[in-house]
Amino acid sequence: QVQLVESGGGLVQTGGSLRLSCAATGLTFSSDAAGWFRQAPGKEREFVAAISRSGGNTYYADSVKGRFTISRDHAKNTVYLQMNSLKPEDTAVYYCAAREDYSYSGSFLYTARREYALWGQGTQVTVSS
Repeated sequence: QVQLVESGGGLVQTGGSLRLSCAATGLTFSSDAAGWFRQAPGKEREFVAAISRSGGNTYYADSVKGRFTISRDHAKNTVYLQMNSLKPEDTAVYYCAAREDYSYSGSFLYTARREYALWGQGTQVTVSS
């Protein structure tokens, strides 16, 4: 069964850190570009970070730039989101997403929800003030 499974969410105080993991099963994650999105209560799901298939390129939403880092480990079939200096406005359900990328360079980045075909179930991140 092809799926993405997120983990690592939880409750943290303002200024704290969390590392989210997204493990892929049933697919070769190294063939996919990946991204993280989040959805706060009453709001639409928004882009957070993206990483290219090769792992060489990354891109961030302005709201998290300088605080979050996306990375991947092809050997472990896993994508990570390191979140530092967390703020209450980072509170949301965080979703991992993946899409196949057959480009020669593997350097493409995808930031729109509609560009992703596979989604995880989400993990809750709550930042207390």
